[in-house]
Amino acid sequence: MKSQENNKPLSSREIATMKSGDNIKSDTGENRGLRVSCSGSGKKTFFYRYRSPITKKLVQMKLGHFPTMSLAEARIKLHELRAIRNLGHCPASELKSQQKQKEEQSQREQSINNFTINVMIELYLTQHIEDRLVNGKIVSGARKPKGQSEVRRTLYGDAVRVLGTKPACLVTRKDVVNLIMEIVERGANVQAGSVLRELSASFDYAIGLGKFSDDFANPALLAKSGLRQAKIKLTPQKGKRVLSDKELTKVLNWLPGSVFTPTQKNVIRFALWTGCRTGEACIASWSDIDLKNRTWHLKSSKTEIERYIQLPQQAIEFLTQLKLSTGDYLFPSQKTGLPIQQKSLTEQSWRLRETKRMLDIDHWTPHDLRRTVRTGLSRLGCRNEVAEAVIGHSKKGIEGTYDLHSYEAECRVWLQKWADHLDRLLQS
Repeated sequence: MKSQENNKPLSSREIATMKSGDNIKSDTGENRGLRVSCSGSGKKTFFYRYRSPITKKLVQMKLGHFPTMSLAEARIKLHELRAIRNLGHCPASELKSQQKQKEEQSQREQSINNFTINVMIELYLTQHIEDRLVNGKIVSGARKPKGQSEVRRTLYGDAVRVLGTKPACLVTRKDVVNLIMEIVERGANVQAGSVLRELSASFDYAIGLGKFSDDFANPALLAKSGLRQAKIKLTPQKGKRVLSDKELTKVLNWLPGSVFTPTQKNVIRFALWTGCRTGEACIASWSDIDLKNRTWHLKSSKTEIERYIQLPQQAIEFLTQLKLSTGDYLFPSQKTGLPIQQKSLTEQSWRLRETKRMLDIDHWTPHDLRRTVRTGLSRLGCRNEVAEAVIGHSKKGIEGTYDLHSYEAECRVWLQKWADHLDRLLQS
């Protein structure tokens, strides 16, 4: 198709009547450089033809199609591009540069949107906290196996649940504060502290890997400072709550009809019979229970010392029936078959108080039952060293060095006396 020099300015009518095979028409005067062609399909296209001030070569830029782009709009675009050329720049090169910048910006935004809290936490867990396979070899994680599963549970239970789908770079100090206060308000201050600590470490790990811009500030660290200023306690307070026999009687009578789940009720009963921590009861496995010898081999505890808990007859009768309806664990979740989480008891207690369905006695938590067992044994006349052995406290100082007796026989006697005492309270 040949170019047709025109002494008259282009008109819309002239463009509209162009047909396939017609010469390229050029505008004149102040609009010189604006051209229009008609393709074989009849599509009319505006373009700007100029000599690049940089390469000195002829360049042709497409502006748009007629009539979607009018002649007036094409002339306006022409003058914008000519202004760029008059500054010594090549409009086509400038356009390519802008498009490249837009693409890079789009990729950055996509990367930001894809790097969510969930992705960030999974990176922290799999590349730092947990054991991983590298070049065919197992590289140990930053925590021991039990700690690895605990960190994953802590972060997924709250941080991922609340903030998981949000881009990590868009999470604010306020977001983190709201998350932590939600946990505090359900009475789990220690859990709140654990979530804040691990979430902050997750952000630090990602910052160290260059996942954020240089001016990004760890929002969890900012939240920690704000919570400290507000005097929000995220550490365990020394517990002093002990249920009296009168209160314990009320709990024993109220528990069967309460809205704790059947599994949660069983954990509470078992903890009352044994004096164990509710968290230890939650993860109890049948492989560690010896019904014949009436023992529970507690392999994992807070003190990291294995011991055998002596089971009273009431617990043996309870477990004998329970074994008929459970799988590998004593207290499995109905949904997963895995052990229920200890925090479910704390959360359920909080919900009961919030909805006014908790037993009408002074504030108490499931963990207070362990302290109640220890104090109750003393009330019954149990010697201090035996009562301490019952609940698994390690001996301190010189006593721990020289007295290595496990007191298992004595523990069996006194846990049976305690279980009988609970039966008498129910009958009173």
